[in-house]
Amino acid sequence: MRTTVELDPALMRAAKARSAERGESLKSLLARAVAAELEAVPVQAATAKVSLPLFGSAKGSKVRLTSADLERALADADAVPVRARLHRT
Repeated sequence: MRTTVELDPALMRAAKARSAERGESLKSLLARAVAAELEAVPVQAATAKVSLPLFGSAKGSKVRLTSADLERALADADAVPVRARLHRT
């Protein structure tokens, strides 16, 4: 569905920069941001298999991760193949 949204110019520049850093489209970044705000689970994320690195030890202190930490890690991992393609061309 298409819609028009007016954003503050500084916010738009920041959004474009963030999407470029992650190697994703602005449309994708905005859709994820709205979904996160609404606490909706994207269909792709619900069906995709994800392997997370293991760290720490059972005897050590517990590692505390928030949903935002995991989302950021997954978004960075998704951007790695895109960045690799961009550097090859």
